[in-house]
This record gives sequence, structure tokens and C-alpha cells, in this order.
Amino acid sequence: MTTAPLRLEGVVAARRAGGAAFTLTIEALHLAPGALVAVTGASGTGKSTLLDVAALARRPDAVAKLEVCGTDAAALWAQGAKDALAGLRARHFGYVLQTGGLVPFLTVGANAALAQDLAGRRDPGHLAALAERLGIGALLARMPATLSVGQRQRAAILRALAHRPALVLADEPTASVHPDMAATILALLAEQARHAGAAVLLATHDAPAARAAGFLEIPLQPGPASARVPAMADA
Repeated sequence: MTTAPLRLEGVVAARRAGGAAFTLTIEALHLAPGALVAVTGASGTGKSTLLDVAALARRPDAVAKLEVCGTDAAALWAQGAKDALAGLRARHFGYVLQTGGLVPFLTVGANAALAQDLAGRRDPGHLAALAERLGIGALLARMPATLSVGQRQRAAILRALAHRPALVLADEPTASVHPDMAATILALLAEQARHAGAAVLLATHDAPAARAAGFLEIPLQPGPASARVPAMADA
């Protein structure tokens, strides 16, 4: 059986902002290779908190299971093993941020190559072929500041997939672009992730666009000061 890129069970993450408390509860969320899952909901319903927990950027307040590609990340949190957690992120995760999040002083190609180097998977041929499939093969020597918004998002997808990650996380990657470009970006992200065999966990407020791109929607179930991800079968 192929190892699931991500398994979350019994996870609770609490935050406090402006004197108000908010709690996100994840009953169970399992992502299989190639899965396309969109967590939807309005601003403030816990979408980014969910991605932070999945990305090992935020320690849960309670957790029954948190596994990344078969590794017990919950145990690493308990041990304070920050280097091991960082190694898991570098090897197994690709991240597409709302604004692209590219390193501004590196070229498009160097941004993607850095992801490969951190994962220990330098492969110039794969990087170049992926760039061509994304339609930015001619932009690898360009700096991020010289690109359009849509080109930067494609470059972010290139960087996120260049090292063949098992899990791609995307936090509102289409929030700042035209609806037509948003559809293109989601379709490219889904197509490229499926081609690479990666699972994708997308946080978005645009449920129709995500469904149109083939993502399984998981609406967050908000309460007055909380939200819940209900238990679901493997996606």
C-alpha cells in the first residue's frame, strides 16, 4: 500500500487574536497520493490554521495522529525535534502562497533549484521540463519582480513541484488574480500535481472554482468561536 502523504486525526489548534479565542478541530483528514482537496470557508474560519498545522509550521494544542509520509510528526513535536520537522518539510512539502512567496533576489529557475537542493533532489532536466509544461520555460532567468501576477503564481507552482514533493499546500493562491487567471492557476496546479503524484491541500474562499478544477470540497463547519473539519474517508 502506498504511504499516505498526510494523516491528521484528533487535532486541535487554538489561537487568540484581539482578545478573541478561536479553536479549530480536525476530526480526521487523510490525503492519498494524487488527492485534490479544497478546504473552503469565509475569512477567519480556520483555513490558514489548518494549513499551518499540516505544514508543520504550527504545533497542535492536542493531537491523536499527525503523520507525514509515514513519519510520526506528532512525536517529533513532542520531542522538540525542530531539525527533523524542518527536514520533513523540505523533503515532502511544496508550498504555494497567496502572493507566490518567491525569494526576491533569486531568479525563477534558482527559486525552483533551491527547493530541489533543500530536498536533496537536484534534477535540472525535470525542472526545465516542468517549466515548459507551465508555460514559463523562457522565464527561468527572470527575477520575480519582473513577472506579472499570473507568471509569479506559475513560478510558485514550479518551485512547489520541482523537488517532486508528496504534498502540495496552497493558501488562497488565486485571491489576487483575475477570475480567468484563477481558473488557469487551479487547473495547472491540479494537472501538475496529478502528473507528479502529489496530494494537494488547498485553502480557498472560492469553492466553485475549486470544484471546477476537480478538487473535493471540505467546507469548514464554523461555530461562534470555533470550526471543525469532520471525519472523512481517505481523499
